[in-house]
Amino acid sequence: MTTETTSAPNFIRNQIREEIEAGRAGKIVTRFPPEPNGFLHIGHAKSICLNFGLAEHFGGDCHLRFDDTNPAKEEQAYIDAIKADVHWLGFEWAGPVRFASDYFDQLYAWAQHLVREGKAYVDDLSPDEIREYRGTLTEAGKPSPYRERSASENLDLLERMRVGEFAEGEKVLRAKIDMASSNINLRDPILYRIRHASHHQTGDKWKIYPSYDFTHGQSDALEGVTHSVCTLEFEDHRPLYEWFLDNLPVPVTPRQIEFARLNLNYTLTSKRKLKLLVDEQIVDGWDDPRLPTISGMRRRGYTPASIRKFCDMIGVTRADGGLVDIAMLYHAIRSDLEDNAPRAMAVLKPLKVVLTNVAEDREEVYEVPGHPAREDMTVRRVPLTRELYIDADDFMEEPPKKFFRLAPGKEVRLRNSYVIRCDEVVKDADGGISELRCSVDFDTLGKNPEGRKVKGVIHWVSAVHGVPIEVRLYDNLFQVEQPDKDKDADFLEHLNPESLVTVQAIGEPSLAEATPESRFQFERVGYFCADRHACRDGKRVFNRTVGLKDGWAKVKKQESQKTAQDNKG
Repeated sequence: MTTETTSAPNFIRNQIREEIEAGRAGKIVTRFPPEPNGFLHIGHAKSICLNFGLAEHFGGDCHLRFDDTNPAKEEQAYIDAIKADVHWLGFEWAGPVRFASDYFDQLYAWAQHLVREGKAYVDDLSPDEIREYRGTLTEAGKPSPYRERSASENLDLLERMRVGEFAEGEKVLRAKIDMASSNINLRDPILYRIRHASHHQTGDKWKIYPSYDFTHGQSDALEGVTHSVCTLEFEDHRPLYEWFLDNLPVPVTPRQIEFARLNLNYTLTSKRKLKLLVDEQIVDGWDDPRLPTISGMRRRGYTPASIRKFCDMIGVTRADGGLVDIAMLYHAIRSDLEDNAPRAMAVLKPLKVVLTNVAEDREEVYEVPGHPAREDMTVRRVPLTRELYIDADDFMEEPPKKFFRLAPGKEVRLRNSYVIRCDEVVKDADGGISELRCSVDFDTLGKNPEGRKVKGVIHWVSAVHGVPIEVRLYDNLFQVEQPDKDKDADFLEHLNPESLVTVQAIGEPSLAEATPESRFQFERVGYFCADRHACRDGKRVFNRTVGLKDGWAKVKKQESQKTAQDNKG
């Protein structure tokens, strides 16, 4: 058994521990059962970390099983992406990849078993009629006129459904439970629908496909799953989950436990809506860095460790905690990259600087640590030449009182280099600033100037050796905290027009060697990742992962200080 590393709430782990200590549980087996109808998102990451984490914590197994019961919406590309995401997050499933379709023969046999027992029947009602007969939350349903068909007739019709004799929607197989139940899920739920669709695993063998409710618990039982962990929307389905297990000759009886799903502000996690964004080309595919998909977050520069840390931070509870602040997610990645990302200088708004007292052929090369606290990182070679670029935001002609960067007649230190003074501002015909002419104090390398204090330090890049780079500045895709809160409004109305701003920038020479998915802190700017698609064949594209300012850490510090003051009072 592994050692706990967090104090974040996790009631499921506490429950399982109690079961083990009481002798009610042996080897723990969990499962992660995604539908292969889209890419995984941050909500799935929480489930992955929970299910694989529980198995790891208790020395058990976690299975990866695809819930592939709707071939019309499923693709092999989704299967491949999901497997890659789970691996990238750092988890390994036990045994082979499993599919619900692996159990189609057994599920069909169990459907026949229910029919023989008088607990399932073939219904000819249309989908609209079934909804009408089911009743409402306040009114009981009424039985279908086909509910009392004989077992032999139902078995015959079910087999004819299986071989494709009927059209889609013409018949369904339903469980016979209780049309007056207060739980609508028990009002004769559908077990099989007719679908004339080829399946990515079974081909054209089946013309009927089982429902999620009929598939899920029995697949768990066949795999020896001990704990079926799912989100709270399945709580009302638990009585049905248990009814199937109680009424079928399953080898084991798993236990379903529900937890609160992740709701992240400024974010959508509806697969249907994410797919619409992809299909309408509002975003650049499922791995667009603005999407909360695991692939998109990876492309943006998130690390597996940061996503696991975030999932650990938010904990596991049954209570719906409302919206999780996206600043927590930014804090998780910022903390990781602060410790692990090498540094580099990049100028996003280049403004030319000519060092007038530096000879044209003079060049100095500084050996700069790859990371200020990491001796294991490669040293960077940063050249200083007569012509440089600084960021335009680091200069003002008429600066306010506490502007500690460059201004006419003012001094500033170039990062890792000398102090310079702005002597002249050169403007173009339109009055725009085209370059600055500055002088170097050569007696300030590695030390402060004599008799004066220079507070400002700015980043820079050699104009001769700088590397042209494209920088994509990503921000939240939506402008409001809950883009789909108003069910009557179009969530696309809340798109952020500034969610992607692309700039042509200049980077220090070390960035020429950046490999896809390598991450950096651009000093004084933020954290960036070399795009895994575009950063090839000599093209250098960097995606902004997150800025340097940590709003979440500031909030937590203020809360801690307030608590300390309250305790003193």
